[in-house]
Amino acid sequence: MRQDFGLTAIDERDSAPLVTEFLHVGGGEDARKIAVRRRIGATPGVLWLGGFKSDMAGTKAIALDRWAAVHRRNCVRFDYSGHGESGGKFTAGTISRWLDESIAVFDAYCEGPQVLVGSSMGGWLALLLARELRRREPPRSPASLTALVLIAPAVDFTEELMWKRFPAAVKRQLESNGVWERPSQYSAEPYPITAALIEDGRRHLLLGGLIETACPVRILQGGADPDVPWHHAVELVSRLAHDDVVLSLIKDGDHRLSRPEDIERLITAVAEFCCCRSIEVL
Repeated sequence: MRQDFGLTAIDERDSAPLVTEFLHVGGGEDARKIAVRRRIGATPGVLWLGGFKSDMAGTKAIALDRWAAVHRRNCVRFDYSGHGESGGKFTAGTISRWLDESIAVFDAYCEGPQVLVGSSMGGWLALLLARELRRREPPRSPASLTALVLIAPAVDFTEELMWKRFPAAVKRQLESNGVWERPSQYSAEPYPITAALIEDGRRHLLLGGLIETACPVRILQGGADPDVPWHHAVELVSRLAHDDVVLSLIKDGDHRLSRPEDIERLITAVAEFCCCRSIEVL
């Protein structure tokens, strides 16, 4: 892996310019450039892991970065391949591929204690990243894990929230064509769901046993979430072996949890582990 620097990007409402860096991951035909924005500051730092078809310029990611800027806190955001400013095709994406990129960004850009903040698919990837760090003997990264903050965590979503819910006709199309164009309420364009995404996801399923994180976990879940139902979060909590797990159910919350009051809850959850009690988000 190697790093280079791209254009300077200024997020909407963000007072400080951030340089978009590119981390080179993979080799040969599998090589892709991962766009990263890093705010240098104190630790514990924050690593943002976004959702499926989301990018680091989303409402929650920007709010987290702005909070980090106010409190001089280290904050790293990035786009998975096929997302946002990163290279690669979205249809080439799998959980394995996006996990490799998450690990690469963690190793290259994070130092000292870190809070992983994962939204939707990013919640699943945060748990998989935590598992990878636990398996390392000895540790190979200059960074360590302090806590997980998960927003509507879509753990095992390729199996539990997609495949098992797909009607027979969709399953046949995936098996015969390798892809299905799924309509989305979040985009005018459908989301291409590939057979490779479904099949690869089975290599990373977590809900079949206990999940060891070795750190506290905070979960924010919308009670009115149509994509990741609240009982999915309850199932996740039952699988987490660590005692320090708190599930906050926002009764009228949707999947995105991007309203001002939701952002305040997110910042409060992160600040708990960053020795900073202020929830000012500007």
